Amino acid sequence: MAQSGRDKTPPHDDELERAALGSLLQDAEAVAAVIQQRLAPGDFYSRANQRIFEAVLSLDAQGLRPDIQTVVQELKQLGKLDEAGGASYVSSLTTVIPSSANIDYYAQSVQNYSLRRSLLRIASEIGVKVYDESKESREVLEEVQQRIFDLSDNRQAVSSRKIGEVLQETIDIIDKVYKSKKPITGIPTGFERLDQLTSGFQRDEFIIIGARPSVGKTALALNMASHIAFHDKIAAAFFSLEMSDIALTQRLISSEAMVQANNLRSGFLSSSDFKKILDVSGKMYEAPFYIVDMPNMKLLDLRAQARKLRSQQEVEIIFVDYLGLIGHENNMLPRYEQISEISRSLKSLARELRIPVVVLCQLNRDAQWEVPTLANLRDSGSIEQDADLVLFLHREQGKKNKKDKDREDEAIPTDVIPTDLIVAKQRNGPVGTIKLALESKFAKFAPLAAEH
Repeated sequence: MAQSGRDKTPPHDDELERAALGSLLQDAEAVAAVIQQRLAPGDFYSRANQRIFEAVLSLDAQGLRPDIQTVVQELKQLGKLDEAGGASYVSSLTTVIPSSANIDYYAQSVQNYSLRRSLLRIASEIGVKVYDESKESREVLEEVQQRIFDLSDNRQAVSSRKIGEVLQETIDIIDKVYKSKKPITGIPTGFERLDQLTSGFQRDEFIIIGARPSVGKTALALNMASHIAFHDKIAAAFFSLEMSDIALTQRLISSEAMVQANNLRSGFLSSSDFKKILDVSGKMYEAPFYIVDMPNMKLLDLRAQARKLRSQQEVEIIFVDYLGLIGHENNMLPRYEQISEISRSLKSLARELRIPVVVLCQLNRDAQWEVPTLANLRDSGSIEQDADLVLFLHREQGKKNKKDKDREDEAIPTDVIPTDLIVAKQRNGPVGTIKLALESKFAKFAPLAAEH
């Protein structure tokens, strides 16, 4: 049975372990149930029970039904029958329970005790690591967090559903969209043409916004995030690895109040500017917008903070600025391998939290003058594979003849910069190009007017 905190014996329950094994020997279908729950031999405290469960899994892998006779024979062939308590112990397991109906409960209980023992081991390791002065405190903390999150990730059950169940849920979603007459099924970005192409940013999606430096990645992401949080009142989080939270807030005030960013920094503000700032400040103050300002953020930090924001603040979308600044716990890995692992982890985070995760990304130098392609995503090809939606910002840098230049100067103010927003990849929709204009004074993107 479970031991008190003062006892030396780790937490476990012999009766529940025997009940779980007895269920497996009575009902072959129970094996699939425990495999789905990811019950492992190491989850059993008793070495004998571990060996018996190993034999059960071995038989199942061979397509054989595990029962008393087959398990005993398998243990003999493996040379582990004595370790398993002998044939008499195996035979006694089926007398522990009347039926296998409660196998889910038995398996979950065995896992719960196993989890407690794992936490005890981690706690013991912490006691050793904190006295190891060769390691930084931060490094020890990251190792502990990684161990704990690994425990959580490894416990996620594998699930499957009959197509009929999924079909009914899918039809319900289609019916809801049909009745609402709203084409935007995800989170609207504030850019009408982009929302038409994508139906909004969808939950579970890993989204990349790529561009060369100083083209406007951060500005575009902030424009989207502010529309989502300030106007649509949808909780959003912005992870800033490059700019401070004060600098980000200044940019948000500039774009929302249409007050020049330079004036905010220099203090040259008119009374009308102050009124605009006060007007938008009330709206911004109440908005469900969360800024995570952590330079040198590691992947583990990001995942932990994202989970916290999702569970405590019910955040519906996350922006990360930017991918190249996310640190990896293993600095010995080549950078392209680190980026590949970070990309896969962010993709899985989007699915785990069931929200869009939008990540900004630098493009390599080949994209400086040409229209960017998926091959220009920097450091790793896995980004292209992992992303569900890839957006590129591109600004024409080439030379124009004098006639074109004069016509452009007449039509577009000098502080308005035409920029293409390219939907380069979309798993579930079309690609295309959207014409935008960056109002550089306010770091604000808007659709480029037809006459421009």
